[in-house]
Amino acid sequence: MTANAAANTNSNTADIYFRPAVDADADTIAALVNSAYRGDSSRAGWTTEADLLQGSRIFPPEVRDLIANPDSVILLCLQGEDIIGCVNLEKTEGAAYLGMFVVRPVLQGNGIGKHFMQTAEKHAQKLWGINKIWMTVISVREELIAYYERRGYVRTGRFKPFPSDNGKEQMLVENLQFEEMEKILD
Repeated sequence: MTANAAANTNSNTADIYFRPAVDADADTIAALVNSAYRGDSSRAGWTTEADLLQGSRIFPPEVRDLIANPDSVILLCLQGEDIIGCVNLEKTEGAAYLGMFVVRPVLQGNGIGKHFMQTAEKHAQKLWGINKIWMTVISVREELIAYYERRGYVRTGRFKPFPSDNGKEQMLVENLQFEEMEKILD
């Protein structure tokens, strides 16, 4: 995928393009991810986890590790020179894991995320020759699960506990867990 990849004709996405992240993007990516999920800034969008968790979701060194991993790519969504979204794709056995999917909170609800997700799925499929993408979602995030269901993801019925002591986040709600979702690609 080139840095000048054309976007569709939707006016909200017409000037959007995508590129893989490089090490120099790590600080910006960490700030974007944390602003989209945690704290008051996240309340500008609908993906906030501010009522469930506090603390940072990710730190720049973790982002750098993902960028350096040969089985991982962080795909960026840009508008002009501004990074307005990111997604981490990781090669797994016969599939790709999709995580850290973010669109800047003030830009959410305009079709950017839908377009970005389609692009990320195609990128993973082309890069690794996979036909399945999977993800985990905090199980109480029904509106987010519904969003992914509208994008063709299905609940697998598999759950795993949310890490209660990862040194970054503090749970504001007890017994959080991840629910796995997956999508078979065309």
